[in-house]
Amino acid sequence: MTLNQFLLGAAVYLCAAVISAPLAKRLGLGSVLGFLAAGVLIGPSVLGLVGSEGEAVKHFAEFGVIVMLFLVGLELEPSKLWSLRKKIFGLGLAQVVISALVIGGASLLVSAGWRESVAIGLVLALSSTAIVLQTFQEKGWLKTPVGQSVFSVLLLQDISVIPMLALLPLLAVASHADAHSASLIGNYPVWAQALLTIAAVVLVLVAGRYVLRPLFRIIAETGLREIFVAFALLLVVGITLLMGFVGLSAALGTFLAGVVLADSEYRHELEMDLQPFKGLLLAIFFIAVGAGIDFSLLRSAPLMLALCLAGFIVLKLAVHFGIARLFAMPLPDQSRFSFGLAQGSEFGFVLITLVAGLGLVSASMAGLLTVLIALSMAASPLLMLLDEKIIQPRFADGDFARDVDVIEHQGVDVVIAGHGRFGMTIGRVLNAQGYRTVVLDQDPSQVDVLRKFGFKVFYGDALRLDLLEAAGAKEARLLVIAIDDPERATELVKIAQHNYPNLKLMVRVYDRAHAYEVLNAGVDNVFREVFGSSMYLAHDALVALGKSAVEADRVIKQFRTHDEKYLRKAAQLQGDQSKLIDLARASRFEIGKVFAADKTDSETAEN
Repeated sequence: MTLNQFLLGAAVYLCAAVISAPLAKRLGLGSVLGFLAAGVLIGPSVLGLVGSEGEAVKHFAEFGVIVMLFLVGLELEPSKLWSLRKKIFGLGLAQVVISALVIGGASLLVSAGWRESVAIGLVLALSSTAIVLQTFQEKGWLKTPVGQSVFSVLLLQDISVIPMLALLPLLAVASHADAHSASLIGNYPVWAQALLTIAAVVLVLVAGRYVLRPLFRIIAETGLREIFVAFALLLVVGITLLMGFVGLSAALGTFLAGVVLADSEYRHELEMDLQPFKGLLLAIFFIAVGAGIDFSLLRSAPLMLALCLAGFIVLKLAVHFGIARLFAMPLPDQSRFSFGLAQGSEFGFVLITLVAGLGLVSASMAGLLTVLIALSMAASPLLMLLDEKIIQPRFADGDFARDVDVIEHQGVDVVIAGHGRFGMTIGRVLNAQGYRTVVLDQDPSQVDVLRKFGFKVFYGDALRLDLLEAAGAKEARLLVIAIDDPERATELVKIAQHNYPNLKLMVRVYDRAHAYEVLNAGVDNVFREVFGSSMYLAHDALVALGKSAVEADRVIKQFRTHDEKYLRKAAQLQGDQSKLIDLARASRFEIGKVFAADKTDSETAEN
C-alpha cells in the first residue's frame, strides 16, 4: 500500500467517524450504532470506499478495546465495588451465567458442537454498555434503583470479558495453536505454562503497585505532558506484548493494571490522556466491523435471520425477567431492566474476532453473530421506547403494577408529588415546622426504601385525579410538584389548574426551557432544581475570594432578583431564538451596570 492509498483510506475512516457520530446522536441512536452504520455505508456492500484492508484496520483498532479495558479497570475503585458488591456479584453474575447457559443451550440446535455453543453463549450473553448507559443517563434513570441494578450488571459484564478472553483459548482445538504463535511458552509442559502465566499476572500486579507509581511520579515532575502521555501508551503497549508472549489476552493484563492504578493519584490524568486514543480507535474499530458485515445473509436467508434475531431478543427478555423476578424487583423495574439489556454488546464483536480466529466458530457463524449483534443494537432504542411509552404507562395506570396505597390522613396542608432528593428535603422542613404533608411517589422501590427510614410516603401516580383527590388536594393549601420528569410535571400542572383552581402551586423545573413552559402555563412559582444550590456556592466563592459575607449576600440577592426578572421576560419569547439571544445580551449588560453602580456606591460610602 502506497502512502497516498494509506492517507486516502485514513481520510475515509475519519470522515465516516466525524459525520456519523453527531448524526447518530441527533437521531438518538448512540455513537456505536452510528459507527456501525457508517461502516456499512462505506463498506463493500454499499459504496465500496473501503475493501480488503478492513480486517487489517480492525486488528489495528482493537488496540482501542485494550485501552478501553484499561480505563474500565481505572474506574473500579475498591469503594465503588464494595458498595455495589451484592448487585455486581449477585445480580450481575447471575445474568452472565444464566444468559450464557440458556443461549448456548438453544444454539445447540444450529451449532456444530458444544464448543461452538459455549462460544455463542458467551458472545451473546453480554449487553451494550455504550448504548444502555448513555440511554439511562439521558433519561435520568441511572441513579434510580433499577438504574443501579443495570449499572451493576454492565459492570460485571465488562469484568467478565477478561476471564472470557483468557479462557476461550482453552476451548480451541490443537490445530489452532498457531493462533498464539507469538507465545514464548508454547513448547513448555502445561504445568510450566500455567506457572509462567500466573507469574506474568503477578508481575503486572506487583509492578503496578510498586514500580509504576514511582515512575509516574518521576515523569509527572518533569512537567512535560507529552511524555506522560507517551509513558501511558508505553505502559499499555508493554503489557499487551507481555500478555501476548505468555499466550494470555492482552486485555486481561491491561485491565489488571488499570485496577491496580484505580486508587492512585494519577488515575484522572491517565483517564484524560488515554480517552481520546480510546475513542478514536474504538470508532475505527466499529466502522471496520460495520464494513465487514456480510449482507449476503440478508439477501439469501432473510427469514432465517429474522427468526434468529427474534429468538435471541426473546431469550434475553425471558432470562432477564426471570432474574429480575428472582431478585424481587418491582414489576416496572423488571420491565425496564429486561428491555434495557436485551441487545448484544460491542464487546461481542471483540469476542467474535477471537473465537473465529481460534476456530471455535465457523466463518459463516461468525458472520451471523456479527449481524445479529449489530441488528439487536439497532433495535435497542426501539425496545426501550416500547417499554417507556407502552408498558411503563400501563404499570402507572395499575394494569400490571401492585395496587396503589390506600391514602389515609388526618387533614393536610401540603401535597408533595415526587419524593426524590428534591421533594424529600422540602417534606422534612415542612414536617419539622408542624405542617401536615401527604407525599405521593410512583417508584415502588423508592417508596419501600423511604418507609424503612420512617418517611410517610404513599405509592401512586400523582397524575391520577382519584389519587390526587384522596391525597387531599381539594383541602390542601399548597401542591409542591417535585417530579423529576419535565413532561409529567407540566402535565400535573395542567391537571391541578383545571381541577383545583384555588390550589397554590410550586413547581420544580428542570432547566430554563422547562421554566418557560411552566411559567407560560400560568404558574409563577417555579424553582430551578440547581439554581438555589449554585447561588449558595457562588456566595461562598465570593467570600473565599475576599468579599465580606454581607457584600456576598447583597451581590447574590441582586443577581437572583435580576435573573428571576429576566427569566419571566424570556418565557414570553419562548421559541424565538434571535430575540432570546438579544435578551440574554441585554441581561448581561444590565447586571454589569448594576454591579458597577453598586461597587461605586460602596467605595463612596467607605470614603
